[in-house]
Amino acid sequence: MSLQFNRRDFEYDVYTLVGAFYPGSRIKTWYEGEEAPEGEFAYYYSINYGQEQITFSMNGPGRSQFACCRLKDAGDRTETKNQLKRLVYRFLSEQTGKELPWGDLTGIRPTKIPMRLLEEGWSNVEIARHMKETYFTSNEKTALAIATANREKALLSQLDVEKGYSLYIGIPFCPSICLYCSFGSHPLKQWGHMMEPYLESLFRELAFISGRMSGRRLNTIYVGGGTPTTLEPPQLERLLSFVQEHFSFEHLKEFTVEAGRPDTITEEKLEVLRNHPVTRISINPQTMNQKTLDLIGRKHTVEETVETFHLARRMGFDNINMDLIVGLPGEGQEEVGATLKAVRELDPDSLTVHSLALKRATRLHLFKDQYEDISFENSEEIMRMTKECAMEMGMGPYYLYRQKNIAGNFENVGYAKVDKAGIYNILIMEEKQTIMAAGSGASTKFVFQQGTRIERVENVKDLKNYVERIDEMLERKRKGMELYGI
Repeated sequence: MSLQFNRRDFEYDVYTLVGAFYPGSRIKTWYEGEEAPEGEFAYYYSINYGQEQITFSMNGPGRSQFACCRLKDAGDRTETKNQLKRLVYRFLSEQTGKELPWGDLTGIRPTKIPMRLLEEGWSNVEIARHMKETYFTSNEKTALAIATANREKALLSQLDVEKGYSLYIGIPFCPSICLYCSFGSHPLKQWGHMMEPYLESLFRELAFISGRMSGRRLNTIYVGGGTPTTLEPPQLERLLSFVQEHFSFEHLKEFTVEAGRPDTITEEKLEVLRNHPVTRISINPQTMNQKTLDLIGRKHTVEETVETFHLARRMGFDNINMDLIVGLPGEGQEEVGATLKAVRELDPDSLTVHSLALKRATRLHLFKDQYEDISFENSEEIMRMTKECAMEMGMGPYYLYRQKNIAGNFENVGYAKVDKAGIYNILIMEEKQTIMAAGSGASTKFVFQQGTRIERVENVKDLKNYVERIDEMLERKRKGMELYGI
C-alpha cells in the first residue's frame, strides 16, 4: 500500500490504523513533493490537510473514494488528531467491514484516558460513553480499560508518587534468545565472561543512584532482564546485599525479582531471594505446550515449570506471577486452553497475558519466511479465555498496555488477586513516578507534575559498551538530574 501525506503531521497514527485494518501488509509512506515509491500497490491512500478540513482518499482496483471532515478547531492539536483518526477509522471500517477492539486508539497506554478522567471526577458511565463516542472502543475493551484504571488509581493512592521513586535493575543475560525476543539480552554461552565486569559497573551505577536519591523515598524495586536468575547464587547474593546496604527500605512497598526462566531457577537461588526482603517473583512459562517451547527457543520443559513453581511455594513465596504469550506460532484455542488448564492447577497470585508482538528486531520477524506454514492465531475468543481463567483464579485486571504489531490488535493485561498486584508495573505504564534505571539498555524516566512532563536519560544497550563507558553513563545521569532538578 502507498500512503501519502501533504505535510508531516500524525503520520504514525494514520500508518498504525491502516496497518491494523490490513495486518501483514507492506505500507510505504511518502510526502507530497517527493518521488512516489517504486513498486506495484493495490491501494493508494492520501491524507490532505487543508486550512479548515482534512481529506482522506483511496484509489484502488477499479474504484476511488474519499471522505473529509471539517475541523472544529484547527489550532487544537489534540482535537485535530482525534478528528483525523475518526475520519480514517470510519473510512477503513466501512471499506473492510471490520471493527477494531480498541477502535482508533493507537497509543500503548489506553488506560491513561480513563485514569485522567477519573482524576477529574468523571463517573465510570461518563467515561464509558466518552471512550465509545470519541475512540470507537468496543464495549469489552472500554470496560477493561475503566476497570483497570480504577484499580490502578486505588493502588497508587497508597503512594506519595511525587516524593517517592522506583528503581529498575537490569540483568541482560539469558540462557538462550527466544524466537520472539526484542530485548537487549545476551546469551550466556557468548557473554558469560562479561558477568563479573558487568556487575562491577552495575554496582557503581547503583551506588551513584543511591547517593543522589537519598532524599527521596524508594517505593518499589524491580530486578528484570534478560533473566536475573542467570546469575550464580554468590553473584545474586552480592547484588541483593549491595542493594540492601545502599538503599533505605523504610518506604519500600514492593521488591520484585523476575526469576523468569524455570531452567535458571534452583533451590539455592530461591534461598538467596528468601534471605532478602524480596516480596514478589515471576516464573514465566509463556506456554505449557512442549512443542511450542521447543520451537520458540525456551530451553526448559513444562515439567520444569511445574516443579519450580511448587518448589517456590514450599519455600514460602506467596506472591508469584506467571507470564503467558498468546498468538505464539502454531497455537490456537486448543493449545491456549491446555496452557490455561495447567496454569489454573498451579494457581499463581498474578497472571500477565501478552499478545505476541512481532517486532522488527526479533528472529521470528527476520526469518519469518521459514515459518510461513505455521499459523499465528489470536482472537477475541482467546482473549476471553484468558480473562475467564484469571477470574476463575480470583484475579482482576490491574494494568494493561499495547504494542506496535501486536497480534490481533489486542493488548497485554496483568491480572492479580487482591493485594498481589505489581505496583511497579502500574508505575511504568501510568508514568506517575520517577523511575531510576541501572544497567545496559536501562532507561531512566524523570516524571513531573503527575506525568504531564517526562524526561528520559538512556544507557547504551550494548553490554560491552556499557561496561567500558560506565563513567559516561554516570555523567549522563548527573547532567540529567541537574538539568531537571532531581
